[in-house]
Amino acid sequence: MHYPLSIGGRQRSVDRRIDVENPATGEIVGSVGSGNRKDAVQAIEAARDVARTWQQSDPHERERALHAVADRIENDVEEIARLLSRETGKCLGTAEDEIRETVSQFRFYAGVTDKIRGSTIPTPTDRFNYTRRAPYGVTAHIVPWNYPVLIGSRSIATALATGNTVVTKPPGSAPLSTMWYGEYLVDEFPDGVVNIVPGPGNEVGAELTENGDVDAISFTGSNRIGQRVIESAAKNIVPADVELGGKSPAIVLPDADPTEAGVGIATGIFSNTGQNCVATSRLIVHEEIKQAVVEEIVRQAESIELGPGTDPSTGMGPVISASAQKDMQAYVEMAKESGATLLTGGTIPNDPDLSDGHFFQPTVFDDVEPDDRIANEEIFGPILSVISVSTVEDAITVANDSRYALAASLWTERLEATTIADRLDHGVVAVNSFPVTMPQSPFGGNKESGIGREGGLEGVRAFTTVDSVIVDHSEMGTGYR
Repeated sequence: MHYPLSIGGRQRSVDRRIDVENPATGEIVGSVGSGNRKDAVQAIEAARDVARTWQQSDPHERERALHAVADRIENDVEEIARLLSRETGKCLGTAEDEIRETVSQFRFYAGVTDKIRGSTIPTPTDRFNYTRRAPYGVTAHIVPWNYPVLIGSRSIATALATGNTVVTKPPGSAPLSTMWYGEYLVDEFPDGVVNIVPGPGNEVGAELTENGDVDAISFTGSNRIGQRVIESAAKNIVPADVELGGKSPAIVLPDADPTEAGVGIATGIFSNTGQNCVATSRLIVHEEIKQAVVEEIVRQAESIELGPGTDPSTGMGPVISASAQKDMQAYVEMAKESGATLLTGGTIPNDPDLSDGHFFQPTVFDDVEPDDRIANEEIFGPILSVISVSTVEDAITVANDSRYALAASLWTERLEATTIADRLDHGVVAVNSFPVTMPQSPFGGNKESGIGREGGLEGVRAFTTVDSVIVDHSEMGTGYR
């Protein structure tokens, strides 16, 4: 399986290629062409050439195309999910859920196309003032590898629905599933409206964020790269919607059901092998219920079967790469040195059947202090830190005391649950559930977790600007003096 670049509605072969490895087995799944800055420039030019025409397109044309893409993805859910599982290592069920939610996203934004509207503004004079939402023009989309189809399509579908043209860079570690549904986008939309250029971030990604002909940027990734994206956007004075790191707290209060909380938090940290921006990596638990909750989480962790994501019996797949596996080992040693207590996991499994993959055991550390590195840094793997507190106030303080503020969860039966949730400074707060996303719901973080919101109707604002039109019905008279 090999995918070339797609620019201006045409496939373009290049000499360089990126081989995609299955992190569970080490086998090569497929490859994509590896573009460079010149290819990115040509893709931007192709998008620019049709930007004005697409901006003025009939909303029903956009609706039809988005529904057509949704139909084609829906027909291929199992095949795309299997490919996604092979290139990321994620469990097949998780991959299928990702593809199905992607279908829902395209359908949601198909329904938005003819509902993008402005408002009328009362004026004290003989003037008529109204606003209209206008697309920015050429939008750049840099997609992460952990949920490439879901996160990538969230911004791409919104941009297309609102009349923007698109240039996207799939993730280097897992580009194949993006290229798969990307072919549907290229087929269903006019030439040049959708352009896809895989390649190195320091070439393709850099050009997409630095090029002055790009009118808006959507980026999901690390804080280090995100800062560069924001700097580039500032130089060109263009809007950038960035979703960056997370260190999501899960608060459990004494009245919560310890089994429900334990299962939910274990799911939140170990699903997708902890490679999730909203992974519940910090358990902030009241001392009165701590033992029961932690015991349930450990039981859940030790019952997880590791293996290739395509195996239906697998409960958790590998981390994405050998370097990520080494990072897990380093954090375990770091936690031990800081005085944390290892309750389970903490090592690479010694199963010879897993030796070719980048596996790491589900890991739980107790006696973690709020200022320990494992409680502050985004590990992006299956490692949970347990922090004990004695009051609700302490729990809220610890949860908010982080440079990250993407998502949080709260486990309680208290009637004032929403009052407590209102005090959590996080972009998404889930009550009695791990954090989830839905097509109709906005998603994004506060603090260093990012700027802006995508998803839902808030996503429309990320890809449109508001223009004000003022019509004067009076005579000019003598004019200004």
